[in-house]
Amino acid sequence: MMMSATSTIAGQRITRNLGLVYGNTIRARHVGKDILAFLKNVVGGEIQEYTKLMGEAREQALDRMVAHAKSRGANAVVNVRFSTSYIMSSASEILAYGEAVIMETDR
Repeated sequence: MMMSATSTIAGQRITRNLGLVYGNTIRARHVGKDILAFLKNVVGGEIQEYTKLMGEAREQALDRMVAHAKSRGANAVVNVRFSTSYIMSSASEILAYGEAVIMETDR
């Protein structure tokens, strides 16, 4: 599945627009990781546990968006974006969304 943050993909042309597709996931933090994050916050630096958690959440949201696009018959998703929101103090949602399209190679 081709994906692009822009509305076009070089060498391809859109032949059909299939509409909005999305994928999301909600992830909660782990108490043990919160303790490690608190300690890291005291000394400063990257909180690797949260970086990994959010990276995995983005990948899962993308995978779900691609599955949604495939179910509509798309072979590409353009204008891909991410959105993040807090659901509660210990949980966040990651949403990946874009426009499902059918593309063909330019001749």
